Amino acid sequence: MKVSLRASRLACERDDRWLFRALDLRVEDGDILRIEGANGSGKTTLLKLLTGQLPPTEGRIEWHGEPLARSREAFLSQLLYVGHAPGVSAALTAQESLAWAAAMAGVRAPVSDLERALEAVGLAGFEDIPARQLSAGQQRRIALARLELVPRPLWILDEPFTAIDREGVAWLEQRLVAHGDAGGAVVMTTHHTFHANGRVDSLLLGEPA
Repeated sequence: MKVSLRASRLACERDDRWLFRALDLRVEDGDILRIEGANGSGKTTLLKLLTGQLPPTEGRIEWHGEPLARSREAFLSQLLYVGHAPGVSAALTAQESLAWAAAMAGVRAPVSDLERALEAVGLAGFEDIPARQLSAGQQRRIALARLELVPRPLWILDEPFTAIDREGVAWLEQRLVAHGDAGGAVVMTTHHTFHANGRVDSLLLGEPA
């Protein structure tokens, strides 16, 4: 399925102040959009609006020309969302956490696919270790392994480069570009200086008002 996500005149008010107003964006096949802005400018809030977790104060969000509220089921079936927190249970092993995330997305992954995805993110040999014994960066890699395992055309990622090392950064940059080149689309928040800047569009949120 193709990607067509649009927001028009989007606004969000929180605690009697506007995070942003009259915001327009459009994400289509092949797009990689980086949301930038100072702390408190509403980057994570914008992602929650785009994924339907929060309602906008004003404006409209559409998936393939239909309001998101009416096309929610179709939209969610095409979305892979990775939030700011890795969403990994401390008691589960890396492989168990990834299997659970895949199952929640409706993907029944054999052990070989789970191992392949974990190897891709640099966790070969850590499959059977509980997440509580792993570093923050390794836990983030478990979450990012979903990019290898769950086939979705639209990725919405909140600070995906957080806590990962140089090798992980290089892998993630390549993976994002490859996804866009294959016709998928990415919306992400990040403070990271993306080395493939010619491939990435940016949307800068203003200072909170």
